[in-house]
Amino acid sequence: MARTTKKRAKQLKHDKFRDTTFDVYGRLSHRVEGRERTLLYALAGVVAVVALLLVFNWWRGRQAEAASAALGKAIEIAETPVVTGTPLPGDNSPTFANEKERAQKAVEAFQKVQHDYGSPYSELARYFAAANLLTLDRPKGLSELEALSKSGDEDVSARSKFALAQARESDAQYEQAAALYQELLADKNRSVSENTLKLRLAAVYEKQGKREEAVNVLFQMVESARKAQGKDGKPLPESGVIRSASDKLQELSPARFAQLPPEPAPARGALPF
Repeated sequence: MARTTKKRAKQLKHDKFRDTTFDVYGRLSHRVEGRERTLLYALAGVVAVVALLLVFNWWRGRQAEAASAALGKAIEIAETPVVTGTPLPGDNSPTFANEKERAQKAVEAFQKVQHDYGSPYSELARYFAAANLLTLDRPKGLSELEALSKSGDEDVSARSKFALAQARESDAQYEQAAALYQELLADKNRSVSENTLKLRLAAVYEKQGKREEAVNVLFQMVESARKAQGKDGKPLPESGVIRSASDKLQELSPARFAQLPPEPAPARGALPF
């Protein structure tokens, strides 16, 4: 009797589940009835949107590749050597006869990238074009760099500010150059390395006759570098910028140079420079 009751209970439970399932199915069928075409259109719309997204992502990837290649080609033009005189026999590598000819071709290439592609390539291309304009039309190049130094793109802004500072330094506008270098140093998200900025700032101080300020900047740079350690606790190798700072410090103030910590010994097996 108990077994029969248990079996019956299981059947009733199963029937209840079946009835509930069919009831839900019936309600859904009733709601869907007469709306088949609408649902079909909605499904087709979803498929179309997904397809468009896939096509757009593919197109954006292709555009990025093309923009990157075009920008790289323009940079190659800007870095092509200027060769005066007769080229070496058998040397077919591209060259330019003078700085202006190279700058003109570079500006044209960068402006084409700026025109053909969107962000971030257009902003970078505009910066490179402005830097090369300094050779062709210095006032226009300076004006462009001034505008770009206020760009919303932090990397382009920093690059432009640094190029502008170098131009001011070259034009003997030392106060403006020093202010720009200091402004870049104060930026925690700097794109230009701290030591590069300090080396240029020390050079400006020296040109201004502020020998002590230049010595202090150089000493701090080299001292910090010689005390720096890697994750393994070993001294870090000196960079080219630090070696330049060390040489300049020794030239300007042998006494302060003598106060520096000893230069780190080269790593075992490292080749001397």
